[in-house]
Amino acid sequence: MTYIALLRAINVGGHTVSMERLRGLFTELGYKNVRTLIASGNVVFDAGSKKPTALEAAIEKHLGKSLGYGVSTFVRTHEEIAAVVGHEPYPRSVIDKAHALWIGFLKEAPGADAARKLAALRCATDDFCVHGREVYWLRHVTSSESKIAGNSVERALGAALTARNITTVKKLAAF
Repeated sequence: MTYIALLRAINVGGHTVSMERLRGLFTELGYKNVRTLIASGNVVFDAGSKKPTALEAAIEKHLGKSLGYGVSTFVRTHEEIAAVVGHEPYPRSVIDKAHALWIGFLKEAPGADAARKLAALRCATDDFCVHGREVYWLRHVTSSESKIAGNSVERALGAALTARNITTVKKLAAF
């Protein structure tokens, strides 16, 4: 089965990992057909396991030991990534006028309280829509112009996430 691992803290904050090394680390775990997409921690691989949570745990443990720091890992099947791309949280006309649409990937769907806290962050420049284990973040301005930062979203949700722009997610779906 084909999976996509979305890694947090790869090639940001002083942690640099070449894509060749990252592919090697996944191969060491016994995964096959390992490929990477752009240098931000997107790894596509084949694995016999049908338990994404077990894959997440194994990848986090191996990367932590090999790299010397924790790497939160969010695993999705190829079908799940395609569904993320296919979901339309906002009308196309709204997305087209916005600066960017980002997808935040979580390990678990947020509860009602967390979703309410996230909704409280909505403002003229940023909007959020929770759908399953993903948060769709519509930005009407650039990241530097926004009053909302990723850590604010994580605090509201009470959970770590990793975010990718919709262009990258579409590429992963087509990979």
